[in-house]
Amino acid sequence: MSNNSAATSSATAPSAGAAIAAAQKPFQTKLVLLGDAAVGKSSVVLRFVSDDFQENKEPTIGAAFLTQKCRLEDKIIKFEIWDTAGQERFHSLAPMYYRNAQASAVVYDVTKTSSFEKAKSWVKELQRQANPNIVIALVGNKVDLLASATSAPSFSSSGGDAEDEEDDNATTTGAAGTGAAGGSSGAAPTRAVPKEEAQAYAEEAGLLFFETSAKTGEGIIEVFTEIAKKIPINDILASQATQAAAGATAGRPSAAGAGAGAGGNVDLNAGAQASKDACNC
Repeated sequence: MSNNSAATSSATAPSAGAAIAAAQKPFQTKLVLLGDAAVGKSSVVLRFVSDDFQENKEPTIGAAFLTQKCRLEDKIIKFEIWDTAGQERFHSLAPMYYRNAQASAVVYDVTKTSSFEKAKSWVKELQRQANPNIVIALVGNKVDLLASATSAPSFSSSGGDAEDEEDDNATTTGAAGTGAAGGSSGAAPTRAVPKEEAQAYAEEAGLLFFETSAKTGEGIIEVFTEIAKKIPINDILASQATQAAAGATAGRPSAAGAGAGAGGNVDLNAGAQASKDACNC
């Protein structure tokens, strides 16, 4: 009896270990970031992956690839993140990156209305051409600039017209050449995209919605955590298992064929029986 118990215990232990190992195996999730240039996509990813922020980050050329793991209850999700360039000349490359993606974060700058309109355009493209089950999050970035705007002191003009014009030119240049980190020199920008408007659009389009600051880290972890929660991991794993089983069955020889090959004889009644039992659809 003790030997049988020991055998049973030893047989159970490996299966339990296999179950634990399966649960600990990361689930790979392809996620693509889309959005206009200089909205902070690269800074959002950098904050999530490295908990870092670079004030003057260089614009992305083509796309950048980063990975980060996220633990969600008993599962580990490994985000494979494609950070795409926002310049219009790289737009034609985007389908190559969002193809077969399980998730996407579409980022805009809360101080630029044009970036919000571009985000809407990206959402429409994803809903039309990407994976029909893709999880899309609408992310309004650079909310730290709004805090700067409310706390920024006002100064009276004491300089000449030439100095004012020079300052205006510097501010304009900074806005055009602002890196993904955000913020131009000079007067602090104000909110251009009302939160209520963006949230209403997200609800209507079936999107997740967040406002973030890559500079302070506000809301960044929540973006990726909520995306992870929305990914139908169990359904995807079940579908993959079904496909794998179907492929294994298709590659396995049939019983009749195996019997004929093994014995060298052919059952002449096998065809008639199969015809009799076949569906008449």
